[in-house]
Amino acid sequence: VWFSHIRRPSRYLGNEINAIRKDPASTEVSILLAFPDVYEVGMSHLGLKILYHILNSYDWLAAERGFSPWVDLEKELRERDISLHSLESGKPLSDFDILGFSLQHELCFTNVLSMLHLSKIPFLSEQRVHMRPLIVAGGPACFNPEPVAALFDAIVVGDGEEATLKICEKVREAKRNKPTSKEDLLHELASIKGVYVPSFFKAHYEADGTIRCIEPLKQTYEKVEKAIVPDMSRYPFPCRQVVPFTELVHERLAIELSRGCTRGCRVCQAGMIYRPTRERNPEWVIQNVAEALRLTGFEEISLLSLSSGDYCSIGQLLKELMDRHSEKKVAISLPSIRVESLDPGWFDQIKRVRKTGFTLAPEAGSDRLREVINKPLTNADILNMAREVYGADWNLIKLYFMIGLPTEHHEDLEAIVHLAEAVTRFAKGKGKKAKLNVSVSTFVPKSHTPLVWFPQLPFEESRRRIQFIHSALRGKRVRVKWNQPELSWLEGVFSRGDRRLTEALIEAWRLGARFDAWGEHFRMDLWKEAFGRSGLNPEFYLHRSRSTEEIFPWDHIKSRVKKSYLEREWRKALQGKITPDCRAKCLDCGVC
Repeated sequence: VWFSHIRRPSRYLGNEINAIRKDPASTEVSILLAFPDVYEVGMSHLGLKILYHILNSYDWLAAERGFSPWVDLEKELRERDISLHSLESGKPLSDFDILGFSLQHELCFTNVLSMLHLSKIPFLSEQRVHMRPLIVAGGPACFNPEPVAALFDAIVVGDGEEATLKICEKVREAKRNKPTSKEDLLHELASIKGVYVPSFFKAHYEADGTIRCIEPLKQTYEKVEKAIVPDMSRYPFPCRQVVPFTELVHERLAIELSRGCTRGCRVCQAGMIYRPTRERNPEWVIQNVAEALRLTGFEEISLLSLSSGDYCSIGQLLKELMDRHSEKKVAISLPSIRVESLDPGWFDQIKRVRKTGFTLAPEAGSDRLREVINKPLTNADILNMAREVYGADWNLIKLYFMIGLPTEHHEDLEAIVHLAEAVTRFAKGKGKKAKLNVSVSTFVPKSHTPLVWFPQLPFEESRRRIQFIHSALRGKRVRVKWNQPELSWLEGVFSRGDRRLTEALIEAWRLGARFDAWGEHFRMDLWKEAFGRSGLNPEFYLHRSRSTEEIFPWDHIKSRVKKSYLEREWRKALQGKITPDCRAKCLDCGVC
């Protein structure tokens, strides 16, 4: 009866179409793919689908799924002393050999604690003396894992396809070779490319709070280089994707065209950490899209990449896919397009079924500031493309901007307003439905990027700048949306933080912090109290410039992009100098 009062109970049903259920008695190793957010967010994530397919392709291995329960179900589970269970078998999370958490961003960390606590699993790795369950993490937030390093036994840095499978193989060997201690297993895991074992490193600090050194505690294990899958064709894309019973954030068939980027935008962590660029064969994409549509019934294809327009055969691929699937009313979307790579000829292909929306990311309102962030895109380019898009009968364009970029002045905020106003002029005469959405977020300097030395804008100032843009565009046929500056404040703390933040994280969770990425649940007062109780000043991580000599908490985690290259790009940013696309010239970043 109590379950009938739970919001969106379809999140917790399981038994979806194409879900894989294996007999536990017939498998040797079990892994729970844990996504620390609600089901409809996690099931929209491509990486989870890829790993679920790869791991379950082995008879000896069972991969199941688990998600954060919403706050209403969490409350009921606690009151009734019910453990968190997997979707496939209904097995308690504590009964799995491995729990693999996907860390997509820094605001999911308290949800990791909730999932562990609901499973009666101690938070800290040092408190878990047994080999089972092994607590592992992966995802982009793992390129600076230090604020949560103490929670995990091992962390996958980089591409997860091969490294995750090798972890499962090591656990299989350990189970066969009983007795094996957890310490012995961790030594084995440290030999896997891209696997970071936090307990094998120790940070030492100076009196001013900066890091003096990061001491390796295991011989020959002084740094961790990210894992790279050089050939994406070795891991076929999952055609038999799980089809949920409930509506997802992204209700479509997601196909990864490529991984990595050559553009070198200085604000973009993904463009640095996912290097080098690797593409899927277009013929393979065409064949597998047809099979995946047959097995799932989705009515939209999303061609994913950091920049879909840079894919080598995108024009021909669009035409071929539409020739094959337009009669069945299957639409195509390109959710990530750079204005400078956009070809108006694609419009005719995309709108053969329905117009799926155009999202463009100028990032800054002025040509000068885009040169600072190495995005050689002019306002004239943006306006020309807006004219083409509205002229092709699209009703909505979305523009994404950042505030708080290095060297930003008030004139740059005014430039955002003027650019948005100029774009709306092309919507006139297209009817009342023609609109422009402007999205504004606070720039967060991330690890492994050229702008990591730059201080982050205080959230009070972020709020003031956002309010200026919002007020200036009021009544101009523009809808302005923004990310809460308070959320960016917390993201910034953990983006460049160190292991001392673990205590504050656990304290904030105890005070009630949950779903920090959801604005209606974020409680800045709880976090400030947690930092105070832990004796930490969050401004230390946010609002100070860093010396190029400073040791970063993640310096032993190697993205393969050299720190010297990032420093060169930082200096070029201050000078407003452009670095060319590395497809034109090798820039010696270190990856290749």
